[in-house]
Amino acid sequence: MAIWEEKFECCPREELQQLQLERLQSSLNRAYKNVSFYRKIFDDKKIVPEDISTLAEFKNLPFTTRQDLHRNYPYGLFAVPLREVVRIHTTTETIDTPTVVGYTRNDLKNWSNLVARFLCAGSVTHDDVIQVSFHYGLFTGAFGLHAGAERIGASVIPASSENTEKQIRIMQDYRSTVLVSTPSFALIVADWLHKLGIDPKTLNLRKGLFGGEPWSENTRKKIEERLFIEAFDNYGVSELMGPGIAGECQARNGLHVFEDHFLPEIIDPQTGTELPLGQPGELVLTTLSREAFPLLRYRTGDITSLDCAPCSCGRTLVRMKRLMSRVDDIIIVKGINVVPEQIEKVLMEIEGCEPRYQIIVTRENYRDCIEVSVAVSENIFFDEMRKQKTLLEQIRSALIHRLGLKVEVKLVERKTLEENLQRSAKVIDKREL
Repeated sequence: MAIWEEKFECCPREELQQLQLERLQSSLNRAYKNVSFYRKIFDDKKIVPEDISTLAEFKNLPFTTRQDLHRNYPYGLFAVPLREVVRIHTTTETIDTPTVVGYTRNDLKNWSNLVARFLCAGSVTHDDVIQVSFHYGLFTGAFGLHAGAERIGASVIPASSENTEKQIRIMQDYRSTVLVSTPSFALIVADWLHKLGIDPKTLNLRKGLFGGEPWSENTRKKIEERLFIEAFDNYGVSELMGPGIAGECQARNGLHVFEDHFLPEIIDPQTGTELPLGQPGELVLTTLSREAFPLLRYRTGDITSLDCAPCSCGRTLVRMKRLMSRVDDIIIVKGINVVPEQIEKVLMEIEGCEPRYQIIVTRENYRDCIEVSVAVSENIFFDEMRKQKTLLEQIRSALIHRLGLKVEVKLVERKTLEENLQRSAKVIDKREL
């Protein structure tokens, strides 16, 4: 099995922990000297970064949360002057003030190198033609995978999120060997190939690297059986870097976390106490090499577990299980983090509806569908049908504009909705993830 950086990926655990501590001390000093948010935390607790000499001492620091990032919008957490920031991305959250993430030249170099690691772990080589079917924009996915593919010397097709038929035409004409997309898009491609009467075996595809949304072993099996490829998972967090935090090797028994750049912890989401290896909890990550945007003990909101057992691939890096769930009610749809509170904010701005709602997410023909049931005042139901339709379209248009996703809206009486909420949760995800 090929390994991109054997020195770090196969490093003995004792040496790895020493490297982590050295890089952590550098990251702590950078954050203290250059980020007022972190400096205040250290000063309030009367802690000097140089006094932290063990990983156990470091874990006495408080967590960084998503709310902390929002409060420091846009550049409050940058650790370098803006003139040293060569790239700016944002997170995928459907909120008015997303987290703005900066990258120095060295950050981008590290990013492409880490993506190259999981590409190599999935046996992608410089001979491959990689079709990147993520949207190119402020979100991190497409650019990170694009740069990593170039780093290993592969040919890259920035196909972006064009219509499916065009994507298939690109696969045929350009002889793509690797598809990079969400897993649900891979199954949509399989459906379209069947619809167009194209045998997947006539394509040159041999691998698929999928991320941006939770998916199961059952989904992997469907993708591999229908497209005749090997499917690999990878993990990223836009706030920390994007894709390149962890990825599967050929063993496909968990995702190797690149611990020389990210320090992982698993905590009880309720108490914040650290949990032992193997026990599921919330993943907390600390950047060890980020220059522009260092984050200390960042709560990702993702539920997983860690495994330090030896891997057959030879890598000594800890492995994380596939994401099990989240600690909050954020829904990941087409790679976008849908924040329910944002829906409530939209409803409060529209006359005639109330900030009471229920979200149901389903997956039909491998496409995610969001339906929002909205409570409206009783007199709306006594208005003429034209007025009801006008309000429905107003709500639907406002939600689509705010979320950037297709949304179906259903108007219900307050009493009916409250009865529904008594029987079930405000957010219902019926997808098999």
